[in-house]
Amino acid sequence: MSRTTVLPIQRVMADATPKAWRDGIVVETRPADLVVAFLDGAVTQLRVADADALASVGDPVAHHPVAEILSVGERTTTARVA
Repeated sequence: MSRTTVLPIQRVMADATPKAWRDGIVVETRPADLVVAFLDGAVTQLRVADADALASVGDPVAHHPVAEILSVGERTTTARVA
């Protein structure tokens, strides 16, 4: 994995609740936000530092809302619901 902003406690939380991961597709990018359409039909805006450099429209992502982690390919970062 590449360098991330994810804290060790966030990784522990994600490992403890693996069913909380949600898969989706990026539908919009902004400098500090990504808009993701999740496979369950929900559309959510996530606050992500350097979001427009992290992901592009159409990229598949996984978000863990409890641990506030976003995974884009092999990269992970902190992501909070806006």
